[in-house]
Amino acid sequence: MSGQKWWAKAILVGAVIGLVCLAVGALGTKLGIWDFRAGLGLFAIGGALGALALILGLIALIVSIVKGLTAERSTIAVGVVIAAVIAGVFGSQFIAAQGVPPIHNISTDTMDPPAFDKVIALRGEGSNPHTYDSAKLADVQTKAYPDVQPLVSDAAPGEMFNRAKAVLEKMDLEIVNTDSDHGILEATATTFWFGFKDDVVVRVRPQGTGSIVDIRSVSRVGQGDIGLNAKRIRAILAGLRA
Repeated sequence: MSGQKWWAKAILVGAVIGLVCLAVGALGTKLGIWDFRAGLGLFAIGGALGALALILGLIALIVSIVKGLTAERSTIAVGVVIAAVIAGVFGSQFIAAQGVPPIHNISTDTMDPPAFDKVIALRGEGSNPHTYDSAKLADVQTKAYPDVQPLVSDAAPGEMFNRAKAVLEKMDLEIVNTDSDHGILEATATTFWFGFKDDVVVRVRPQGTGSIVDIRSVSRVGQGDIGLNAKRIRAILAGLRA
């Protein structure tokens, strides 16, 4: 790259730094090196660098073609590809966040949500409240996720309890409590990139000759969840219906 224009190198370097910020921000949070806010900050910086490198890279690519600067094109092209990957990752997260309300506590039963027990001790200081505030959340949740509803089944409570446990295990959730006497299952999900933890409680109760199943999923940190808790509940319900 010795004979190339400085701006061609700068675009590539900026894109690489942006990619490193994304990876380091997520990895550092997952390993507990820094607070999740610092990790999200690095993620945002990486996204901004990626967007800037993508815009400038496309302009530079056009300029290099118009002016016949062949030596710069490969460097710029690599930078644009890296920047496009960053923009895709960051953009998908941003779009997902914009499409759902900034809530992180989702329950199939908004008036009598299943309560956590054993998992409370695992949440630690600084975690979001483990209780469900129906007055604040019920209307917002119902409008955003109208399909998140209790599951009524003809199967006996014991059968549904065992089925729910199998579904949680299949989804690779860490089960921390199995209380068959009260029909309660508690588990923790850990996200791949940042290692964020979301806690899940499944409640199975008798109804008529069958049973009714309720599920709640709540994030330990953060205001919004980009819809992941509702998505997890849908997956559990789908597994129970299968």
